[in-house]
Amino acid sequence: MPTTSSRRAAVASTTAPAAPAVKRDRTHYLYIAVIGAVILGIAVGLIAPDFAVELKPLGTGFVNLIKMMISPIIFCTIVLGIGSVRKATKVGAVGGLALGYFLAMSLVALTIGLVVGNILHPGEGLALTDAIKQTGHDQVSPEALPPVDFVLSIIPTTFVSAFTQGQVLQTLLVALLAGFALQAMGSAGQPVLRGVEHIQRLVFRILGMVMWAAPIGAFGAIAAVTGSAGLDALKSLAVLMLGFYVTCFLFVFIVLGTLLRVVTGLNILTFFKYLGREFLLILSTSSSESALPRLIAKMEHLGVSKPVVGITVPTGYSFNLDGTMIYMTMASLYIADAMGTPMSVGEQIPLLLFLLLASKGAAGVSGAGLATLAGGLQSHKPALVDGVGLIVGIDRFMSEARALTNFAGNAVATVLIGTWTKEIDKDRVNRVLAGELPFDEKTLLDDHDEDVVAEVPEQGGEKELAKA
Repeated sequence: MPTTSSRRAAVASTTAPAAPAVKRDRTHYLYIAVIGAVILGIAVGLIAPDFAVELKPLGTGFVNLIKMMISPIIFCTIVLGIGSVRKATKVGAVGGLALGYFLAMSLVALTIGLVVGNILHPGEGLALTDAIKQTGHDQVSPEALPPVDFVLSIIPTTFVSAFTQGQVLQTLLVALLAGFALQAMGSAGQPVLRGVEHIQRLVFRILGMVMWAAPIGAFGAIAAVTGSAGLDALKSLAVLMLGFYVTCFLFVFIVLGTLLRVVTGLNILTFFKYLGREFLLILSTSSSESALPRLIAKMEHLGVSKPVVGITVPTGYSFNLDGTMIYMTMASLYIADAMGTPMSVGEQIPLLLFLLLASKGAAGVSGAGLATLAGGLQSHKPALVDGVGLIVGIDRFMSEARALTNFAGNAVATVLIGTWTKEIDKDRVNRVLAGELPFDEKTLLDDHDEDVVAEVPEQGGEKELAKA
């Protein structure tokens, strides 16, 4: 017996120290390369604008690579999360709370944009040309649907088409149905859950490989935007851009920051530091969707349960567009002022409430901010569509702040809803934000997720964990 114990001690002493030394985060160099690529892209855009515009496919290709991973990641996350929950009412409570919160924050964002827009009046003194009017009408997207058609569009043509058409809400519906079905199957559904878990690990590993193309995508995207807009387009619209950026900043750090501090006790700067790489990715690609898969992985790593992450994040990307709400408010007021037809507050409020609904019908539309604005104005106040052409030149620059604000709003919402539903491990949150539990940039998953179901605390022991 002493021989066995001493042998075990010897083995432990030789293997234990070796484990920490193996883990080295080489992705640190990747994000330094992204910063360098952004700077180089801006320089190329200013020096050789015609050449820079031709680089746009590099950015588009990278964002498309990320988008192709979104549907399988959402499906796996929701199925694994719901499949492990004993009571289906818990999932319904999370979804209902999330939608209620999203509506409330959209109204807050609209109100803030309304106040700032009425203070600045940035559109006064501009003139419209026939070319600008035509450009405005060209922005009306046929993809934006009225409310009834939008609801019907959530239902995919086939089970598989939900993954091939790139519609996030269709994937969400299929995943919810599959999760509830596996939940009802009980132990018979465990082999399927384990298979889905292995698929999730494969998908996240592929995503980790795709991320190494980020510097190329960032270079192409920034160069094309800088080359197409240039400095001249920015001068006459600087007030609108500055006002919009300041409004987004105030919304994120005052409204969201206060909510996060009051509800969870977390500092928003510490929280955003944890998501720093995602913010850099969005800044370089002008697309919040490029960070959606990583947000799901990081929120689970932070300690929020899979059901909350799986429902809140994908739904928020369609219904919690705080930056887009602020953008549509200020842009509408800007256009009305520029056309010499300023709106009274009584006219502004119905228009903005209509745009709030219209934005849900345009969920998933490429360039949703500008397309939603043009489509909403076309339906509610057609005379203003002519003026949309005034902001086309700087829309991509404004989309940076729009995407960053949308992402920040969804990240904060996930933590808030996890706290309200008691589906968050607060001790783990503190340890992760303190740097004690670093995020695995290689697999984007934690080692303890080897099993189908990760253990998530729940009040009163209402959740029965599935055993693999």
